[in-house]
Amino acid sequence: MRILLIEDDRLIGDGIKVGLTKLGFTVDWFISGEEGFQALAAAPWDAVILDLSLPDRDGLEILQHWRQQGVDVPVLILTARDALSQRIQGLQLGADDYLCKPFALAEVAARLQALIRRRHGQLQPELTHGNVVLSPGNHSVQCAGVTISLKSRELALLELFMRNPERVLTRSQLEDKLYSWDDDVSSNAVEVHIHHLRKKLGSHFIRTLHGVGYMLGEPK
Repeated sequence: MRILLIEDDRLIGDGIKVGLTKLGFTVDWFISGEEGFQALAAAPWDAVILDLSLPDRDGLEILQHWRQQGVDVPVLILTARDALSQRIQGLQLGADDYLCKPFALAEVAARLQALIRRRHGQLQPELTHGNVVLSPGNHSVQCAGVTISLKSRELALLELFMRNPERVLTRSQLEDKLYSWDDDVSSNAVEVHIHHLRKKLGSHFIRTLHGVGYMLGEPK
């Protein structure tokens, strides 16, 4: 899942980006509030982590403008402003969740997963398609009751397909979700990941629609 991170503290920002990347998220990090504000329209984000105390533009102002524009991407506010009135204001302006610094990275990841799950209308923590069960929270996959080992991008790709079981996804859409702007992406990277998923989960699991894209196959 692709995350937009707007955080001006370089130590905190780097820790979040590195930590979430290790947990299978794709993260683009902006220090400037204005650049982060503009970046929201440039990629298909699954959620935003937004600091409030930014040097060039207040985080609450950014959030308010997004909501006024009709942007519905989930926003997790991450800030040192821990006064009750400020938390209430953030939620009233359209934040979906609020976490005060200092924080545990595991909690940030869990809250992001919950926000993304609710956005897709999926109340259960596990995703199921036929005999394949994915638990995004603990990064585990079972096929017919057998635990399957997947690399981080294979896991991210599987989650993307299973959260969109009836959608056709183009290669460009898959690349936008799997890779940040800092990544060097080879021309056949998506095809390689799909090939590996088919080897591990069955050739039927992902369908190719020639000239269009890919989608989940019929559940087995």
